Amino acid sequence: MNAIISKAKEVFFSVAPITALVLILHFTITPMDTDVIIRFIIGSVFVMIGLIIFLLGVDIGVTPLGSLTGSSLVKTNKVWVVLVTGLTLGFFVSVAEPGLIVLANQVNLVTSGNIPGISIIIVVSLGLAVMLSLGMLRVFYKITLHKAFIALYSILFILAIFSSQEFIAISFDAAASTTGILVVPFILALSVGISKLNKDSEASERDSFGLVAVTATGIAMSVMLLGIFSKTDDFTAALDIELSGFDSIIKSFIKIMPQYIKESFIAILPLVIILLVLQKIFFKLRRRELRKLLTGFIYAFIGLFIFLVGVNAGFMDVGITIGSELALLDSKIYIIVVAFILGFVTVMAEPAVYILTHQIEDVTSGHVKRKAVLLSLTIGAGSAVALSIIRILVPGIQLWHYLLPGYAMCIIMMFFIPKLFVGMAFDAGVVATGPMTATFILAFVQGAASAFEGADVLIDGFGMIATAALTPIVTLEILGLIFAIKSRKKGVEKKDA
Repeated sequence: MNAIISKAKEVFFSVAPITALVLILHFTITPMDTDVIIRFIIGSVFVMIGLIIFLLGVDIGVTPLGSLTGSSLVKTNKVWVVLVTGLTLGFFVSVAEPGLIVLANQVNLVTSGNIPGISIIIVVSLGLAVMLSLGMLRVFYKITLHKAFIALYSILFILAIFSSQEFIAISFDAAASTTGILVVPFILALSVGISKLNKDSEASERDSFGLVAVTATGIAMSVMLLGIFSKTDDFTAALDIELSGFDSIIKSFIKIMPQYIKESFIAILPLVIILLVLQKIFFKLRRRELRKLLTGFIYAFIGLFIFLVGVNAGFMDVGITIGSELALLDSKIYIIVVAFILGFVTVMAEPAVYILTHQIEDVTSGHVKRKAVLLSLTIGAGSAVALSIIRILVPGIQLWHYLLPGYAMCIIMMFFIPKLFVGMAFDAGVVATGPMTATFILAFVQGAASAFEGADVLIDGFGMIATAALTPIVTLEILGLIFAIKSRKKGVEKKDA
């Protein structure tokens, strides 16, 4: 019961600020049609209930699966087992990630089917799987994160040279949205287990972070490669809001339920099969323990279904509406301020951020305070959404104007902060973009792009999640610099400086 109450609080403080802000805007500067706002309120309730049940399922089933897998891989001490397990689990965990499903559906919608959602899901999952395996091998062969990130981001930006603007935006957004409430707990649990391959306690502590960020680069690379080899250049971008009428509000929820029951079942079933296979080969759990894990996957299925229905039936339309209405106002300061507030309050309560910040405090034995990490992330994320709106309002600014110097700065700063902060910062960047960012805020930015003259929904509407994944890295690395300076002043040597 305590677990349910804890999750309910966590989710309530994640969704409630957005709901309150929407209602304030509705009754002040952006009034909306009655059926749209009612569907949003019902959708918000669905999203909250869905996330509560889904997160319970993650805690009971998915996270223990990651921990058990990591521990089992340590015992085998075989490279090929690490590779095969990483490939298999990475693919199927990614397929089930709510943030990826939402983004893929939005890409399909905005491009009018020119970039099918299923192709995004498959390509992203393959990219995550391959890089998850390579990330585990990095720990196995004791390759530092500095070297790994320099190599990976160099490859990433070389691929970006040959990619279209559309695919650059989608690729970085996919990398950030896929590392959400299912993928992050699983990979964090897996990385803690894998880090025990390193007998050095300080090195093991460092290797508890960084795997999420490493896998994110694989996702971005895979989507860019899809764009390069598909040679799809002719896109038609469109955003439509369905006005169903007051008497058809409930029907708008009911009619999409069969589709998302199917999607949720297909997403969760492979993980259950993997659990049963690993139980036979490695785990050898007692019947009661196995039943508990299976119960967790049932919760995850139910929660994912309810979440997807809430998001697609009423949540995203309001984001599009508010973004477009604010973009049409004479004074653009309103939309920039609202964008910052949305980014700030959303990331402050993202479930995956909650998990990561607690893990940082636990792994560092309280030396790095959770509140300090959380404040760095919220300022970074708020700035990112505001910068995304500025990119729409100022036609000359392109996404790479943010990403190239931003990541270059992050790479340079790696050499001046404690090594523990390197993995933390890059993990935090991709973790900060969870289900609320991939749904409401993405829709908000796309709505602004659709309404502002001279903006392109596909090029300017995507890329916000990518920016929101970059700025928290910068702010957390600055926190690392402050931590290092304070440590020196106190006469304490930096860990692994």
